[in-house]
Amino acid sequence: MAAIYPDLKNRVVLVTGGGSGIGEAIVRQFAAQRAKVAFIDIAIEPSRALVRELTEAGTPAHFEPCDLTDIPALQRSVAAVRKLLGPIGVLVNNAAHDERHATEEVTEAQWDSRIAVNLKHQFFCAQAVIPDMKAAGGGSIINLGSISWIIGQGGMAGYTASKSAVLGLTRSLARDFGPYGIRVNAVAPGWIMTRRQLEKWITPESEAQIMARQCLKRALQPEEVAKFIVFLASEEASACTNQHYIVDGGWV
Repeated sequence: MAAIYPDLKNRVVLVTGGGSGIGEAIVRQFAAQRAKVAFIDIAIEPSRALVRELTEAGTPAHFEPCDLTDIPALQRSVAAVRKLLGPIGVLVNNAAHDERHATEEVTEAQWDSRIAVNLKHQFFCAQAVIPDMKAAGGGSIINLGSISWIIGQGGMAGYTASKSAVLGLTRSLARDFGPYGIRVNAVAPGWIMTRRQLEKWITPESEAQIMARQCLKRALQPEEVAKFIVFLASEEASACTNQHYIVDGGWV
């Protein structure tokens, strides 16, 4: 059974990319805490299905459909969550897209799209919720990175460049807004067995590579990342900020 953090009950939590994968697990974990959870995603049907399931279970969540690369639309979605649920106390910048791409074939437009989908929205989401957190005297922002850039993974330079930049963004925001009680941390997952990973990238060869490199010789699940993120959002982690936490089964 997962730990329960009483301070998260009725806390307004916003998760980006919450309709599937690690984001879905994060939404589920915050809903189990009885937080007021909202999530933003571009995938309509899976997101609506998640809301129906959680509502039927008595732990409802709110879904805002939005393309996070459209910054004005993102800002409107954050405003809609605030209007419906109240000031936002926790932001989890989870949304990303780890599409592989050959360096020789990347155009300027494709490069810009990788930055937009993996990094740019994290800044503008944080910008949109910081006034709520300043007014409340505190809050928690958790930015999802990746171990891909740490281990020097190739074949996805736009993705790894974006994910390495998440750490710089995190530390800048933590320094600027710590005086207001706002904690900002980064979490770098390893190779987590989401449906997307299983369908697109997991082969007998890649699975053997994972088992060779991880200290833990087993598959890592989305909820293992989600549970750590919930902890970071809670007051149990009240002195944790400006940090980069790796959840990878001991790969790095």
